[in-house]
Amino acid sequence: MTELERLRGQVQRQPQDFVAWLMLADAQMEAGDIAGAEAALRRGGALRPGHPEALARQGRLRWMQGRHAEAAQALQQAAALAPQHPGIALWLGHALEDAGQAEAAAQAYERAHALLPQEPYIAAQLLNWRRRLCDWRGLEALARQVRAAVAHGQSAVEPFAFLGEDAGADEQLACARLRARALAQAVRPLPPAAPRTGGPPRLGFLSNGFGAHPTGLLTVALFEALHRRGGAALHLFALNRDDGSDIRHRLAAAATLHDVSSLPHQAVATRIREAGIDVLFDLRGWGGGGAPEVLAMRPAPVQVNWLAYPGTSGAPWIDHVLGDAFALPPELEPHYSEHVLRLPRAFQPSDCSREVGQPPPRAACGLPERGDDGRGVVFCCFNNSYKLNPRSTARMFAVLRRVPGSVLWLLSGPGRADERLRAAAAAQQVAPQRLLFMDKLPHAHYLARYRHADLFLDTSPYNAHTTASDALWAGCPVLTVPGRTFASRVAGSLNHHLGLARMNAADDAAFVEQAVQLARDPAALQALRQELARRRDDSGLFDMEGFAGDFLELCGRLVAARG
Repeated sequence: MTELERLRGQVQRQPQDFVAWLMLADAQMEAGDIAGAEAALRRGGALRPGHPEALARQGRLRWMQGRHAEAAQALQQAAALAPQHPGIALWLGHALEDAGQAEAAAQAYERAHALLPQEPYIAAQLLNWRRRLCDWRGLEALARQVRAAVAHGQSAVEPFAFLGEDAGADEQLACARLRARALAQAVRPLPPAAPRTGGPPRLGFLSNGFGAHPTGLLTVALFEALHRRGGAALHLFALNRDDGSDIRHRLAAAATLHDVSSLPHQAVATRIREAGIDVLFDLRGWGGGGAPEVLAMRPAPVQVNWLAYPGTSGAPWIDHVLGDAFALPPELEPHYSEHVLRLPRAFQPSDCSREVGQPPPRAACGLPERGDDGRGVVFCCFNNSYKLNPRSTARMFAVLRRVPGSVLWLLSGPGRADERLRAAAAAQQVAPQRLLFMDKLPHAHYLARYRHADLFLDTSPYNAHTTASDALWAGCPVLTVPGRTFASRVAGSLNHHLGLARMNAADDAAFVEQAVQLARDPAALQALRQELARRRDDSGLFDMEGFAGDFLELCGRLVAARG
């Protein structure tokens, strides 16, 4: 008997048991059963109207429904009634974060940590959000606490957030295994499927990014190429609702798209099983919005970790991980729970049908005009703010100090992140006004801005992935420092397969020196951009027809090996 079944029996026997109704709602939310959780909360809430525990779960439910403002309101009410409850403060932080109240979210996480300072999950949440806000107070102490929790076998640290820590692949494996072990205890696998015979291979893809999302942007042209080639039936299982985007329409035209966004995990797994999927690719992994519970039910006989989660799943229900020889070299294999598969090209596809339009004038983008003396060089880094850690920004600021008149163009972050980055620049003798920020824009408009950028300065240890692909496609060279984990080697893989391995610096000092030398030599920088333009067309990095052929060959081997 599962915990969910036990709780259902308990409320039937004792319908006045307030705590049992709340526990049932918790279990149903964990199972992805939103309607069931709503019904349980109605019954429980009627027994004790206005109780903070019921309000907190109401807030969590609204958060899962994407009704973030309502979630924050309910959780604020709960927190006011129970100010010493760290769990309510934690969930309030989640709700405020997604409701766009970034600094209030930080205060909620800080409150939760103050109430329960030794709890690693809360410490990890505070650490992750401070990274997003570029608030580096107490960062080292929090990072030490989180890494120590993993080392001591505490399963409360989320593997995706852990990728941003300066941890080795062995630590990432330990973190993922702990999370997988905890999940396995709460999930019952489906019965074994009868072998499917006949017909082309059926390939399934599970993601919350089938739309105007990095996953959709990376995969849409590949799915179109696979569709043109034939030879396999493509099924996309979308954990996200239809966003009405052009990407979503293209995906639906290239494959059979199943909208499973409103289904409980069990129903999603059953839908995959009923579709007769031979190989299921998890395109989200431990990232937010994914459904590892579905994979844990084993809906497909072969399951593969690919693309969105650049690390090991640590999960016994994932058979393979798909990478390439640069991003996932042989020396990392001992730190992967999966069998490593490699494509002969970069593991990351891209949309090669995009056109890079003309951006507004430099002045309209807030950029300086280029001077005859070489001033006005634009370095850029449009990575998410949580990647802009002290190490990465220190080397960027070192470049700015040595290239007079240059600027650093960044993506505007949440809350007061931009203000904090300018303060960090000033502390390292860089005029704050040399940091310029771009608001988030529709993809085509953002892509066009790269025409004004001279050189992309990457981050470590979590470097540019989709963003690096965007920059290279738009003609902006990427300078990176490949590290010792998958997450730190993706931009390097793109450069390597593009034929521009010299843009992979050996260390931070070499990174700074190379950026400075390119900025001081306009002719060399222009020659680099011209070489990038040539290699974009002939290197194979953006050849989705070739990618489709390699991908189908690999999938054919997986299906044949099972048979």
